[in-house]
Amino acid sequence: MMSDSQQSHGPGKGVFNIGQRIVTTLVSMVETRVRLAIVELEEEKANLIQMLMMVGLTMLFTAFGLMSLMVLIIWAVDAQYRLMAIAITTAVLFALALIFGLWTLYKSRQSTLLRHTRKELDTDRKLLEEHRS
Repeated sequence: MMSDSQQSHGPGKGVFNIGQRIVTTLVSMVETRVRLAIVELEEEKANLIQMLMMVGLTMLFTAFGLMSLMVLIIWAVDAQYRLMAIAITTAVLFALALIFGLWTLYKSRQSTLLRHTRKELDTDRKLLEEHRS
């Protein structure tokens, strides 16, 4: 009985409590960061699915519109200039495809995936470095 009362009130108990609080704090920090990452990933997934559907429909309607426009332009041009009209239309469409392809590549490199999670982890790292000093 006496050894039990000494263990529960000894100097090691304070160190054990401090260690337990540190571990509890670290676990709660990691849990918060993981939850934030999950929320951001779910938002990005929803945005990506919506954007893919919108891009698909846009491309479908644009393709049909361009085909109709090309037929209209070719029928409107005299027979002797039709080959030149087809060549010019094709060149313009390829130029537009190149411009939009480069623009899409530029936009895809501006990633914002897990931006808030990275910011919070950077804040945590800075706080830990300040406490070390």
